[in-house]
Amino acid sequence: MFCSSNRSPLLRIVWLCLFFGPASAPLLAQQTRAPLPTPTAGEAVDEAAMNAVYEQVKTPFKYGIVLRGENGNAVDCPGVFRHGSRWYMTYIVMNRVGYETRLAASPDLLHWETLGTTLAFQKNGWDAWQAAGYPALQDPKFGGSYRLEKYAGSYWMSYLGGALQGYETDPLAIGMARTAAPDKALPWSRLPSNPVLHRDQEDARAFEKVTLYKSNVIRDPRESLGYPFVMFYNGKSRSGERIGMAVSRDMVSWQRFGDGPVIENGTAAAAGISGDPQVVRIGGLWVMFYFGAFWKPGAFDTFACSRDLVRWTRWTGQDLVAPSESWDRKYAHKPWVVRHQGVVYHFYCAVGDEGRVIALATSRDLRTK
Repeated sequence: MFCSSNRSPLLRIVWLCLFFGPASAPLLAQQTRAPLPTPTAGEAVDEAAMNAVYEQVKTPFKYGIVLRGENGNAVDCPGVFRHGSRWYMTYIVMNRVGYETRLAASPDLLHWETLGTTLAFQKNGWDAWQAAGYPALQDPKFGGSYRLEKYAGSYWMSYLGGALQGYETDPLAIGMARTAAPDKALPWSRLPSNPVLHRDQEDARAFEKVTLYKSNVIRDPRESLGYPFVMFYNGKSRSGERIGMAVSRDMVSWQRFGDGPVIENGTAAAAGISGDPQVVRIGGLWVMFYFGAFWKPGAFDTFACSRDLVRWTRWTGQDLVAPSESWDRKYAHKPWVVRHQGVVYHFYCAVGDEGRVIALATSRDLRTK
């Protein structure tokens, strides 16, 4: 089912009630504006700077599988952060009928133990059967603390949600959740105003008219776009997936920024997939790790760089991670990258003869000889 921009307000309210539940219908009144205009973009990142970033983030050594789903369930979308003296990973599990979000812990980034569920099925409402969460407001410095920053007394997570069962069944939308304890396998509190972004809002752009996928929220201390909080997310149209941007002053109300995507590959008619962004800071550059698929063979992880969060220069050299092993020979994609004690750890979703699992590649060979 696709939404037409010339529908009457009444029909749009009916659509929202059918797919998201009655509580979401009042959001329509908040979304009668156009996206914020894109300012004049800065200069492209030069080749020497791109090569320097690649040398800092490349991970040629595949350590192997670090996390599998229980009872053969597929797992996906790692998000790694530091809290206290331990590392934690949010990840999603396809629990027979839809996505739920789990939490795992590790002392060393190599050995992971699942702790439990943080976003579970609601069984009603706009996110009844899909709840896939991703940590927000992480220290963006590459090689930094990787801790999550508090805002308004809470730690935050963005998540994709949906009312229908199945594997990524359209439509999916983006919500926000918060907690006082990101290291505990306890339910996160979902905002009553959710979803904060969905395909039927008045300012939705052409590239996100089918569904919205994974999001990554950063805090820009310079407020270079005029807002402290910036969200990158991939949206789907009939021709593929592209990465766009939204901004917020309070983590609750979000407005789309720019009239199109910031990352697009392939062609307008067949864009393939550019998705699952993670944005970090390396020196004077913003670096976005993301995955590509189908605009060239396979599914793989790559990156782009920006000086201003608006204009992004895409890396066109060797992929950071690509299929090469039996357990990732179909897909090696959906990155979360950290640098700790001089080693780069590149977590990703691997699909091959072990099913859908979480794997790790590193900048130094950490395998037992």
